Amino acid sequence: MTEVVASEIRNRLEIVRENIEDALRRSGREGEEVRILVAGKYYSAGQIAALKEAGAVLLGENRAEDLAEKQGKFGDDFEWHFIGHVQRRKAKEVVPRVSLIHSVDSVRLIEELAKRAGSADGESVEILLQVNVSGEESKYGVGEGEIEELLEAAAVTEGKVSIRGFMTLAPMVEEAREVRYVFAKLKEIRDSLKRSWSPHFDLAELSMGMSNDYAAAVEEGATIVRIGRTLIEEDVPVRRQDGS
Repeated sequence: MTEVVASEIRNRLEIVRENIEDALRRSGREGEEVRILVAGKYYSAGQIAALKEAGAVLLGENRAEDLAEKQGKFGDDFEWHFIGHVQRRKAKEVVPRVSLIHSVDSVRLIEELAKRAGSADGESVEILLQVNVSGEESKYGVGEGEIEELLEAAAVTEGKVSIRGFMTLAPMVEEAREVRYVFAKLKEIRDSLKRSWSPHFDLAELSMGMSNDYAAAVEEGATIVRIGRTLIEEDVPVRRQDGS
């Protein structure tokens, strides 16, 4: 595949930003910030350099090895998040390299992350809890009834693990309206828990929505959306999304 130049990535990023702004207006959230996370697994080193030139600031990695390799090349050019499933044995490699882990779904992992908090210069390990709203067996994440157990596990770490909010992955579908319920449900869960857990965690973040449905996710409350190959797929134009 021919490398897409930075100017083209910049144009595509601008369309994504416009779609987000339109979705914020439609939902009455105008003026709020939604961050665009680019999923780094789809991008070569040359394309990542073009992402930086085009104005991308947030990069997410799925594998600890890829995170270490790319961060070694690009360092502070990006803010780094971890978006893949976290193996406990890899936690010590991930924790000091990222500002947010999106995919925590077990008490044992929270306990492991708490042990690694010291490797983050004494700061807490910032995480999102992954919730499997759709109930798909192929997806990681806890069910709604398991969330409070994880909140309690993080609370007893005495600040070593801080839960910033929640993440979910919707089923892959052609029409965003088919998965809007997933995003609405996660926000409903967050809002309900926020009332009782606000003394411990702010739960402000909702990481949800991907290239084909991020406008609908924004309308339902997303604060972080993930963009994959959309910015470099030369044969697939970036389209305007109306959230429907």
